[in-house]
Amino acid sequence: MKTLRLILGDQLNPNHSWFKTPDENITYLMMEIRPETDYIMHHLQKLLGVLAGMRDLAKILKNRDHKVIYLKLTDENNLQDFGRSIREIIKNQYFDKFEYQEPDEYRVDQVLKEVCETLPVPSGMVSSEHFLTERFEVRDFFGGKHFLMESFYRMIRKRLNILMENGKPAGGQWNYDIENRRKYDGKIQIPPPLEFTNDCSEVFSDLVASGVKFFGSADPAQFAYPINREQALKVLQYFNLHLLPYFGTYQDAMTEKSWSLFHSRISFALNTKMIQPGEVVESALEEWIKRKDEIGIEQVEGFVRQIIGWREYVRGVYWAKMPEYATMNFFQHNNKLPDFYWTGNTRMNCMKHAIGQSLQKAYAHHIQRLMITGNFALLAQIHPDEVDEWYLGVYIDAFEWVEITNTRGMSQYADGGIMASKPYVSSANYINNMSDYCRNCFYDAKKRTGDKACPFNSLFWYFYLQHEEKLRKNPRIGMVYRNIDRMSPQEKSEVIEQAGKYLSDLEKL
Repeated sequence: MKTLRLILGDQLNPNHSWFKTPDENITYLMMEIRPETDYIMHHLQKLLGVLAGMRDLAKILKNRDHKVIYLKLTDENNLQDFGRSIREIIKNQYFDKFEYQEPDEYRVDQVLKEVCETLPVPSGMVSSEHFLTERFEVRDFFGGKHFLMESFYRMIRKRLNILMENGKPAGGQWNYDIENRRKYDGKIQIPPPLEFTNDCSEVFSDLVASGVKFFGSADPAQFAYPINREQALKVLQYFNLHLLPYFGTYQDAMTEKSWSLFHSRISFALNTKMIQPGEVVESALEEWIKRKDEIGIEQVEGFVRQIIGWREYVRGVYWAKMPEYATMNFFQHNNKLPDFYWTGNTRMNCMKHAIGQSLQKAYAHHIQRLMITGNFALLAQIHPDEVDEWYLGVYIDAFEWVEITNTRGMSQYADGGIMASKPYVSSANYINNMSDYCRNCFYDAKKRTGDKACPFNSLFWYFYLQHEEKLRKNPRIGMVYRNIDRMSPQEKSEVIEQAGKYLSDLEKL
């Protein structure tokens, strides 16, 4: 049976079982199409990385004697559409069957289901062989409204026997997060990030020639992220050797001195499936076992939790709640995203740094995303659609299944608490405690109101005043309302006035 198999841009795993043995009757189809480059505006580095990775995998498959049809953006015979292209190829080359790997995004999943309904040949979907859990496992595990990540994480640890000793958590604790919240103190030198010099000039030329719109900066001749499995494994090895010993300790820290700190920066390679979560965890555990005198359990547990806990969990929430999840707006926020999210031109130093880094590197670590740019967006009452679009476009590792759950759920609390037990907002105090950003800021982190008062302060208290009806009964934020109850009427009035001033003209902050 002559079979056509589709490979998507985030399915760049050369070790998938599809590729074990070349078969004259099997042809692989890879397509660069405008609906995928244009459904939102992407950071240039994200476009370069995905397309360069696709082209690299196509070369690898051809070198292994697999038959490959590859459609570049600029190819004259590229119909720029999944359905039209697949139907045309099946018709003209007399294929008898069509297959594809399980898509990660609901949007693409729906498109390919509809395409298959129009085909004149049988079709089928197979596993991407990537995740450690099934698509609907979170839904089936919890059943109800609230999905507690910690419970899911412990179940996966037990099932896979990861960091377990005689049925109990290694070291006696499931979670060492409380030990992983230190500000960077300069005592440990931060190793430079491992970067590459991939020449993606041809991809860039094709993007420009096709008229694809993008933003952010990049040097196409020296693309720094991995574009294949070999490079991705080098980044993983570098992390284990040089960064893992201090990963947990400083994973929440932020500093102007380094954009990468001790983070692995493997998320792009993981989310495009160049490397697999199982091997990532196994490699970290092996390094920990070899170097227990250097690497504390809190370092490796914090990393393992991100991979087998958080990553698997957010994917499960996504499939449990889509497509409704993409429309949730618990607080009914409606403000527009300020222009400085696209330029970095703001007097708030923490925002200037986190946004500037995102525009330059297409990367920010989880606390920068959650407690700087996400925190401000929630306090500034930005519509979740606007926040989603920015996060999905700006970060090289952002694909909807992982982005929208982290953004609309964890960051913006737009799902009303399905994922997070409370809104993740803070005043300047948290930012000052976890970073050195406030030291060089135009605003005063200690001032709630008045001239040069940090916007995070008045907006924080205004947020809780405004949404008191929805939040006061939440047991995790009782302290906030006890503090509000101690405020005098004048203090409340001053906070409301200050916040109103900032909200009325966010562009000037």
